[in-house]
Amino acid sequence: MTPDRFFTLLLALQTRRDPVTTTDLAAETGVSVRTVLRDLRWLQDAGFPVLVERGRWGGVTLLPGGALDTARLTPAERDQLALHGLDDRQRHQLGAAADGRRAREKVAARASGAAGPPLPLSAVVTTDSRPWFWSGAQGLEPSALVGDVRRGVRLRIRYRRAAEAAPAWQLVDPYGLLAKAGRWYLVADRSGTPRLYSLERLTDWRPTAAPRRLRPGISLADAVAELTTGWETSADLRIHGLLAARHAERAQRILGSRVTVHRPGEG
Repeated sequence: MTPDRFFTLLLALQTRRDPVTTTDLAAETGVSVRTVLRDLRWLQDAGFPVLVERGRWGGVTLLPGGALDTARLTPAERDQLALHGLDDRQRHQLGAAADGRRAREKVAARASGAAGPPLPLSAVVTTDSRPWFWSGAQGLEPSALVGDVRRGVRLRIRYRRAAEAAPAWQLVDPYGLLAKAGRWYLVADRSGTPRLYSLERLTDWRPTAAPRRLRPGISLADAVAELTTGWETSADLRIHGLLAARHAERAQRILGSRVTVHRPGEG
């Protein structure tokens, strides 16, 4: 990349808030779109945070932290920023080739040193799969049950359904365990029908000597998809309530599309 394209590209990206197309960049630098794409890759390799998005609504953006820093440049080197459209031969003819080369090297070195290698994902991403307003672990620990599940045998479990006052024994064929929204479930067939058993309501179990009898060709993932899809597309249970206006945005973040907030005066 020539110094004039280097500075022109950076200044063009730095002075725009919205993405700029590669066609516009090619027009400003007087080269082809293919050359602009090669130059953008050079900037990315040099450490500048240049984002290139393809497609109809795409464009080129210089992310925050990638602005051109001229603090380390001498006046002669900063003067190179105003010399657009000159190639290396023309800069040499002006006696300015060395200044342009040094300016480019200083800025590229600053960008590489400032950016450094990408931070590990573990340093910038954290997870919390617990449901909102969760009071902590309840019921059976999955570690107590997983050993018998891994043996691949039928289980006799003592389980209390939500509509029942007392738990009852039942025979199931386990696929495995599911962790969803901070809670653990036993995924199993009962009489050939898939079920989700919350470990919070599973009070006891007994392994049998008989191997589990699963439906042919159905894996744990298949059973989970079948069950959760059915839950999420089941008939709605509508609940109407009053909510303090200051909590409306929080309710929408937590409940997503499941909540409709009617503002004051809308009913």
